[in-house]
Amino acid sequence: MKKKTIYLMPGMAASPKIFELLEFPKSVSVEYLSWIQPIKNENLSDYAYRMSRFIKSKKPILLGVSLGGVLVQEISKIIKCEKVIIVSSVKSKNELPVHMKMANHTQIHKLFPLEWIENIENLVLFVFGDSIKIKLNLYKKYLSFRDPGYIAWAINVLVNWEQDDMIESIIHIHGKKDNIFPVRSIQQPVIKIKGSHAIILTHANWFNKNLPKLISD
Repeated sequence: MKKKTIYLMPGMAASPKIFELLEFPKSVSVEYLSWIQPIKNENLSDYAYRMSRFIKSKKPILLGVSLGGVLVQEISKIIKCEKVIIVSSVKSKNELPVHMKMANHTQIHKLFPLEWIENIENLVLFVFGDSIKIKLNLYKKYLSFRDPGYIAWAINVLVNWEQDDMIESIIHIHGKKDNIFPVRSIQQPVIKIKGSHAIILTHANWFNKNLPKLISD
C-alpha cells in the first residue's frame, strides 16, 4: 500500500515545532512546511502558489493551524489534495470574528502600531491567545518568524480573506474555548474539542488518538 503524505503548516509566526508532540502511524509520511517571507503587497493566492512548490507529493493531505489553516485551503485550490484538515482556524470569511470583519471594511488594522508585537511576550499572546500566560516561557520556543513586515502582511491577508464558501469535505477541529476565533462564529462541519486556540499543543493526545482515523477514512 502506498504511503499517505501529510504536510503540516503551523500558525502565524509559528515554527513546525508546534507539531512536535504529534505522533503519526508508520503508514503516513510526514512533511513540515514553514513560513517564507512574503513579497511586498503579495496577495494570499500568490503566496499560496509559491508555497505549493514545496509540496512534492501527489494528492497530499494538508493540515494547517490558524492562519496556516487558511493558507492550506488556498493551496488546495492550486494542487489536488486528498484531504484538507484545519485546526483552530476558519473555513470562510463568514467565520471571522466581528472585529476582523470590521477591519476588512475599515482597513484600520493598517494603522496598527506593530512595534508592540516585536516584544516576544506580546507576540506569544497575540498568536496563541491570552489563556496561556502562565506558560509563556514554554511557548516562546514555538515562534520563529517574527519579522514585523511579515506580521503586518499576515494580519492583512487574514482580515481581507475573500473565501465565501467553505471547501467541500474539509475537516475542521476547533477548541471550545478558542479566544482568537470564538467557536460561536464557527459553522458546521466542525469537530469541537476541549481547549483554546493552542489545542495542537495542549491537546496533542486527542490528535494522536483521532488523527490517524481522520486521515485514513
